[in-house]
Amino acid sequence: MHDLALYRKYRPSRFEEILGQEHIVKVLESSIKNNKVSHAYLFVGSRGTGKTSIARIFAQEIGISNNDIYEIDAASNRGIEDIRTLRDGVRALPFDSKYKIYIIDEVHMLSKDAWGALLKTLEEPPKHVIFVLATTEFHKVPETIISRCQVFQFKKPTDLILKNLVLDIAEKEGFEIDSSSAELIALLGDGAFRDTLGVLQKVLNFSKSKKVKREEIEKITGAPKNVLINDFISSIVEKKLDDGISIIHKASVENLDMKLFLKLIIQKFRMAIILKYAPKLEVQMAGDLSESDLTFLKKIIKEDKESMLRSPALTILLEAYQNIERSFIVELPLELALIKIISK
Repeated sequence: MHDLALYRKYRPSRFEEILGQEHIVKVLESSIKNNKVSHAYLFVGSRGTGKTSIARIFAQEIGISNNDIYEIDAASNRGIEDIRTLRDGVRALPFDSKYKIYIIDEVHMLSKDAWGALLKTLEEPPKHVIFVLATTEFHKVPETIISRCQVFQFKKPTDLILKNLVLDIAEKEGFEIDSSSAELIALLGDGAFRDTLGVLQKVLNFSKSKKVKREEIEKITGAPKNVLINDFISSIVEKKLDDGISIIHKASVENLDMKLFLKLIIQKFRMAIILKYAPKLEVQMAGDLSESDLTFLKKIIKEDKESMLRSPALTILLEAYQNIERSFIVELPLELALIKIISK
């Protein structure tokens, strides 16, 4: 298990296995079906969203063999000589396919001279060559390159997509993870398939049982403890500013990721509001909550005598989340949010 690379093991090998990028898959499948394959594509999106996976599947779907697939990391092959070598190779015919494909990852890392050399190839590409350029930093790609490519914007997978992926792969690996724990792993993955499966792998490798508990995940990953999140929400409901500030200080002393801490608070606060004002959804929500979380939410709803569990408070927390990365004191936006909520 320790040598298992979950991201590689469960890497999609067909278009139907791709999650969260249906808008791109649909266009690529249509272009293949109608024999309208372009000579150059630019895949744009944050890391771990499936850019190179889709590029490989695309190559496979148009009948390109492994002998004619060339993957280049522009971060380590960024100079003009590297691109000149590529240009020389482009002229050669494919080994045993109709096309040869060059997948250039992190293409924004190319030097200025390398961009110029690549542009000449993109302007007059041989009929047997397809380029797939992938980047996480679209703004660094020259307009002259963009104009010669079909551009596809990759979306970050939603927490729900990642959560279901975690549940599916954990089961395939012989582990049992409840919905709440899978959601925590998805949040830790921060919108990337690769990072999410990296967190899952770490959890499965170090778990002492086949039935993985949330407390164990918190211990293995260093994620904020559930009790700390609950105590913070309770401090809002009870209008205890001192308690809330103390909890933030404790999170800071424990060197917790403050952005993740706030994200988990927002997530649970939202569930409390839904459960309070739409109690009929309890059965539906029960599948996404642990028994202890559901018990906690019901408890604070009963204790919420001054109606602190309302949308204005959630809006203030969301504003703090947006500001947290810009603050040189990371706990300050959450402290200000707490003061604002309680003072209202």
